[in-house]
Amino acid sequence: MVRHRKWVDLNTPTTFNELVQRRKLQNRDMRMVTLADKVAVKDMVADALGAEWVIPTLWHGAALPDIPDWPGPFVIKSRHGCNQNIYVRDDNFSWPVLQARAAKWMRQPYGQWLDEWLYAHIPCGILVEPFVGDRDNLPIDYKIFVFGGVATHVQVHLEREKGHRWIVFDRNWTRVSAITSDPDPAPPKSLQHMLEAAERLSRGFDFVRCDFYEIGGMPKFGEMTFYPGSGLDKFNPITLDVAFGRYWLDAGGR
Repeated sequence: MVRHRKWVDLNTPTTFNELVQRRKLQNRDMRMVTLADKVAVKDMVADALGAEWVIPTLWHGAALPDIPDWPGPFVIKSRHGCNQNIYVRDDNFSWPVLQARAAKWMRQPYGQWLDEWLYAHIPCGILVEPFVGDRDNLPIDYKIFVFGGVATHVQVHLEREKGHRWIVFDRNWTRVSAITSDPDPAPPKSLQHMLEAAERLSRGFDFVRCDFYEIGGMPKFGEMTFYPGSGLDKFNPITLDVAFGRYWLDAGGR
């Protein structure tokens, strides 16, 4: 049986994933670099929203020190990449092993294999933050899609360490992704504040995804993302890929 491959003309993208691919290959806006930098963005968020929105940095540098001199639990992250995190919840860890793992992040520039241009321009580095939420579970991640300065949808990520999955809601908290075995989680108490914050941070862009947590009923900034899923997200239903593409194009998508 012959399988026909769909070729995408990135000069005339129609879906969200196609627009992400075009942005990766064609958009060289240096503002994206600063906003995706996990260290540099914190000052900008504090200026725009207030210091209380920012998870503090306990330490940052090019190589982890010989001895961790900050309180636990904590999280070790790469400054210049995604999905490079170590969660340290108690004293049962080998520091040399963690040092070696973080050093590996520094030796391998992030984003080259998927043509994610902006990550090559973020200074390579490591940062340490306090662990937020309870020790057993990562907090729910609320990823807000903002098109032309308007927050339209929230992608809710559940159990990111085990059984990771996500649900998409509109800004009124109506589920728009497919029905699953998960009941609809309640909206965060600070949802409206998150939506307004995402819109403020995203001014001047046709599309940005802004991520937040809610800790003790208070919103906390996570990060800003310009290549969600590297343009490979499997939307369910697939019509969401088309709908999000239309929002982006209507916002002047480029």
